[in-house]
Amino acid sequence: MNYLQHFQLNQEPFSNAPVTRFYYNSVQHSQAMVRLMFAVDNMRGLALCIGDIGAGKTTLARRMLDHMPENQYEAALLVIIHSGITASWLLRRIALQLGVDSPAEEKLTLLSQLYQRLVQLYEQGKKAVVLIDEAQMLQSREIMEEFRGLLNLEVPERKLLSFVFFGLPDLDQNLMLDPPLAQRVALRYRLEPFNLESTEAYIKHRLRMSGSRKMFFTNQAVERIHAHSRGVPRLINTLCDNALFEAALGGKHVVDRAMVERVAGMLGLDQELDASEAIQARRAAGILAPGESSAGRIHPGRRVQRVPTMEEIDSFLDRHGKV
Repeated sequence: MNYLQHFQLNQEPFSNAPVTRFYYNSVQHSQAMVRLMFAVDNMRGLALCIGDIGAGKTTLARRMLDHMPENQYEAALLVIIHSGITASWLLRRIALQLGVDSPAEEKLTLLSQLYQRLVQLYEQGKKAVVLIDEAQMLQSREIMEEFRGLLNLEVPERKLLSFVFFGLPDLDQNLMLDPPLAQRVALRYRLEPFNLESTEAYIKHRLRMSGSRKMFFTNQAVERIHAHSRGVPRLINTLCDNALFEAALGGKHVVDRAMVERVAGMLGLDQELDASEAIQARRAAGILAPGESSAGRIHPGRRVQRVPTMEEIDSFLDRHGKV
């Protein structure tokens, strides 16, 4: 059953896919954007956007990419989907995204190609920026040293390349694998969970963007959504999506407190559970608990998975537009 017709909506309002149309410009997301754009506009080198699972980092990264004019920036978004990537693969991928034709396999030649391309962009009046999403997956000293080397590419006036890392708080520890790189962080911003007021505004915004002129959640329902989600946008989406579905199944057009409590219990998000029980419930629902290494992903189960090759990762990124 699809609840869109029941509530007369044009589109699913609470999908967790990073759809630009549904971007909610909260106060802190606006502040993050202003600061991160300041960093790249002034070519500060390395900026960080840190946030817990589901805080909206990926949506912000895509929003930022969309707001960099092509006549001023040569910008790319690279999503790290596996912790096993190598420094050489990452270097070639960055070069490719910045317009280097046929990146060389040999490192010195590749660095020369990249430097020449960056100088060309500089002479054209463009700024080269690479956004790295899921940056906590970068877990080797070799990779961190590679980034430090790339940040050393500069002309007398300024740096030739800037990076913005979007990732979980674990990213801070990863940067310490290369302390000189950690010292090069020019700006750091942390996305915090929504407060109650922002949660309500967020829900109304998503409904409005889906074609609704009505608020389907009572004030008490919103309060419980905020409590059970702890203000995390991804969990707000999950709760609201399930609540609308349950309401449609019951022939109701309003989501009340009791329905939110029931849905939260079904998802294992009710606050009465202790920590270990909450983790088990989330896993049973296919949602990993905050702090787990594969945070934010659908739980894969217990089977051992084959590690993908670099060629397979390249192919996946190309097919799904992860650039």
